[in-house]
Amino acid sequence: MRRAVCPGSFDPITFGHLDIIARASAHFDHVVIAVLENRTKSSLFTVDERIEMIQETTSHLSNVSVDSWSGLLVDYCKSNSIQAIVKGLRAVSDFDYELQMAQVNLQGSGVETMFMATSPTHSFLSSSLVKELAHYGGDVSTMVPASINAALKLRVGGK
Repeated sequence: MRRAVCPGSFDPITFGHLDIIARASAHFDHVVIAVLENRTKSSLFTVDERIEMIQETTSHLSNVSVDSWSGLLVDYCKSNSIQAIVKGLRAVSDFDYELQMAQVNLQGSGVETMFMATSPTHSFLSSSLVKELAHYGGDVSTMVPASINAALKLRVGGK
């Protein structure tokens, strides 16, 4: 079975994330969305809330599951028999960082990283941008599913 992981903080999940996940699910037998706790970022939603949001928005993808992980992603891959990491790239700046990580992961564990170009429609999207816009009352309805938009409104209220 060809297994892949799509890692991220997903705080919150956006249409850009969902695009990469759906496309990855077409290329692998099973895709795990790993909600990673990033100790360098403060999160708007808890890990459990993010997992619930992701499960809801990916429920139509029968070969996708959601999990959480804290620690090295390659250790997660090894302990779950995952052969590949799938990452979406929005711009050259993403590539510089992700290439270094991919090389470290490959050298240290043999886990491959597959890069997918983000759909041009979503190339500007980031969770940070969505949170910032929502915080100031901006319309993010074209950037996140309706249920995520509602959760953002409840959490940040908008100014």
